[in-house]
Amino acid sequence: MASFKRTEIGFRAAKTMLCLVTLLTAMPALAKPSSPLAQARASCFSGGKATSDQIIAGCTAVIAAKGTKPKDLAGAYLNRGANYLAKNDSDRAIADFSELIRRNPKLSGAYTNRGEAWRRKGEVVKAISDLDRAIALDPKGSFAWFNRGITYSDKGEPEKAIADYNQAIRLNSIDPWYFNNRANSYGDINEFSRAMNDYDQAIRLDPKFALAYFNRGTAFRNHGNEARALADLNISIRLDPNYAAAYGNRARLFRDKGEIERALADFDHSLRLAPSEYRDAYARGNIHFDRRDFPRALSDYDHALQWNSKYAAALNARCLTRAIVGRAQEGLADCEESLRHRPGDAPTLDSRAFCHLKLGEFDAAIDGFTVALGADPRLANSLYGRGIAKRKKGDESGAQSDIAAARAIKADIADEFRAYGIE
Repeated sequence: MASFKRTEIGFRAAKTMLCLVTLLTAMPALAKPSSPLAQARASCFSGGKATSDQIIAGCTAVIAAKGTKPKDLAGAYLNRGANYLAKNDSDRAIADFSELIRRNPKLSGAYTNRGEAWRRKGEVVKAISDLDRAIALDPKGSFAWFNRGITYSDKGEPEKAIADYNQAIRLNSIDPWYFNNRANSYGDINEFSRAMNDYDQAIRLDPKFALAYFNRGTAFRNHGNEARALADLNISIRLDPNYAAAYGNRARLFRDKGEIERALADFDHSLRLAPSEYRDAYARGNIHFDRRDFPRALSDYDHALQWNSKYAAALNARCLTRAIVGRAQEGLADCEESLRHRPGDAPTLDSRAFCHLKLGEFDAAIDGFTVALGADPRLANSLYGRGIAKRKKGDESGAQSDIAAARAIKADIADEFRAYGIE
């Protein structure tokens, strides 16, 4: 019911980096390209000096041109695919890399990039197969080892990820991303000391690496060092003022320190920068809920569910909040949906019973609170709610017993229920 699950600092949204292989072919040092094809080649093989859309358009023209040299054609497919992937258009990227592999089955970079595209689609088995092939073709290519490490991390196999990151680092020991991601995987297996050493090395290699500060701050916070965590998040935000996740996680630190206005300000900033950060909307909603500002809480839960309709915690929170503001029937639907994604969750079972209590369905409420207590016998809200329902049914002895047990767990439980419109 009121014990909504907090979203913790360090969720995995910013955990990995995309390493793409591109192929640049030499362009003559002309002040201005002399023909449409030369202009297309200049865009396609710009070396990052053009936008993704410009590169895609240029490469498309190179591919369509008659008489394009095989090296240029290969480069155009590789670069266009890489830029489709940079725009998160995985299907078109896969199509380009597949065509390139058909034309040149021994080009390791095409397998590296197609593997990353499969990973983006959640096809980790296909991703690993392609990255295996890339490594077999070019064992000294660090990108393929690194990207396979990312894929194993996504697959929930951090030990295999670490082995691949180790090899990537042996091949290229000056890339800060490799140390950053290996640190993340060390964190996944609770190797805190090794993780911190790698974050430190990533930051030594690139003192302006905002993500490494973010991740090191996460590790500090997870080990109870809130001061160091806050310092790292402050640096991360200074280096990248548009880093939404850093604002969101700094907000959680402020929230936990009781600095609620600063927490709200950071959540506001995060959600302005990235409205899709549904966890931040949910967390901000919980602050409003705790302050008994139920309309704002409801708005934030709506926001979170707009971006992730299967977010069970937000469904439970909206279930309860809807019941509090007199929309208990809608609340029941939310609780049922939440339980579909997270069966047997005690707080959600409690919220569902509370909806029945608000609707005056006292038998259903008693049964529902009893089920919730079966999942968690120390749910003060369920004990108190069941006591109220029993009182409404005329069972004063049973009511007194449940209410006394609830107060023994949570002394101010009656005040909480008054705020919910029940007493």
